[in-house]
Parts: sequence; structure tokens; C-alpha cells
Amino acid sequence: MRHVLITLTSFALLGGACAAQARELAANDRYVCSWGAGTAARAQELKLSGVSLYAARQKIQTYKFSKGWMRMMALGITEQTYDSASRIRPEALRKSFYDDCVRYKLARR
Repeated sequence: MRHVLITLTSFALLGGACAAQARELAANDRYVCSWGAGTAARAQELKLSGVSLYAARQKIQTYKFSKGWMRMMALGITEQTYDSASRIRPEALRKSFYDDCVRYKLARR
């Protein structure tokens, strides 16, 4: 009987640990990753169409952002996109950025 109790307790603890590890991202984290992925894809579209970094930065300055941190983040993402030699399609870049962002957010937990 004692062995059964120890085994059941072990499985309960193991199940609790797995559930804690498999937590999903908060809605805010998903939003930030999605927004950043969209910003990177737009920057890649501009880059591939031949728009200069200066013109892209000017275009970002005209956008209305809902949060204060978004403008600087958008400028940073755009600059990093332009600095990259990558010619990847914007859709593939969006998916890659989102997946990497989610992986980063989960690793921070």
C-alpha cells in the first residue's frame, strides 16, 4: 500500500510539473510577438521594393501607435531588417519572427 501511495504521489507531482511547464503565453505576449512580426514583415516589404532606410523611417514616424513603446520598437525592428542581408519573403519573415519571439518569451518563464 505504501508503494502505491508513493507512486501516485510521484505521478501527481510529475503531472503538476508538466502542466506548469506547458503554460501558454499571456495575451499581451502574443500581441507583442504578433505586432513585432507584422512590423518586421512590412519593413522587409519596403526593403525588397527598394525603399531606402531613411524613407522607411520617415514612413514609421507618420504612423499612429497605440502605445508609447511601439514607435521606438518599430524603428529598431526596421533598422535591424534593413541591416540584414536576407532576401527572405515577408510572409516567411513574419512567421520566423513570431516563432522566435514566442520561443524567447516561453524561455524567459
